[in-house]
Amino acid sequence: MNAIRVQQYGDPEVLRVDKTLIPVPGEGQALIKLHACGVNFIDVYHRTGLYKVPVPFTPGMEGAGVVESIGTNVTEVQPGDRVAYAMALGSYAEYALVPGWQFINLGPR
Repeated sequence: MNAIRVQQYGDPEVLRVDKTLIPVPGEGQALIKLHACGVNFIDVYHRTGLYKVPVPFTPGMEGAGVVESIGTNVTEVQPGDRVAYAMALGSYAEYALVPGWQFINLGPR
């Protein structure tokens, strides 16, 4: 998949499109095929290192899309559900892993 990644803190030039593997959901997680992501000022804080997150990372704290697959112990959503979420790092990508409890479930496709 394509993902915007930050390898080191800095100005907007540190944002790079990289090819990465599609993640696999673990316990309590759901894999989302993202249709939209939010662009928020906290993303700038993460990129510059003002709010430190371990590098490398994929920015983006909110998104919306369709549940692709779920890990064990996820009961809040099912594959095919349309969802939105906030406060989970990694939405500047084609797919994101998000804790199952963190979604607003918008119903089936």
